Amino acid sequence: MKKNVLSLLAVLAVSGLAYAGGDYIEAEPIPIPAVDYSAFYIGAGVGQGVVNNDQSQEEMTSTTLMLQAGYQYNQYVALEGRYTFGFNMDYDSGITRNISDDYDGDFSAWGIYVKPMYPIGNFSLYALLGYGGVSLDSLELGDAYESGFQWGLGASYTFEESIVVFADYVQLYDDEGFDYRATLEDVDADTWNIGVSYKF
Repeated sequence: MKKNVLSLLAVLAVSGLAYAGGDYIEAEPIPIPAVDYSAFYIGAGVGQGVVNNDQSQEEMTSTTLMLQAGYQYNQYVALEGRYTFGFNMDYDSGITRNISDDYDGDFSAWGIYVKPMYPIGNFSLYALLGYGGVSLDSLELGDAYESGFQWGLGASYTFEESIVVFADYVQLYDDEGFDYRATLEDVDADTWNIGVSYKF
């Protein structure tokens, strides 16, 4: 009998109801504080930038340093800006008749992106969708510059809510011609990045 009474009281407690003075009183729910995922963040990464002419197989490859700044609105979307500049440029003349493989110019790029994200625990998969430009400086006839739609894919891992490590690929340009250079040939430019961000 005592076991039955205890079981009945346990059921009432679990259901959130208590009997007092002939009236049922519903227990107040315990408030759960909302998690705020919004934050400003800055970061930097190293990688490689490549500008490639598909027809002539002419290719310029550069070690890159990328700087980023952004604002994360929630778990699923952020707005991010990036600036990338290169050094130690390597030039491959491909099937052209260019004798010299020396190239003293600089590679640089910028972009502003909407960053949709899909969190999986501390991991996050993300895309970069936006607009930006890419430049090759000090070519034979001067600087060459193009701008347009850019996109990228990446993954990140968060340590202690503030430190984020990431790796991603960004296509900076893919179209016919590159300013005055290779005007009728397909040219693409992209970067690979590995870096660290800090959330404030």
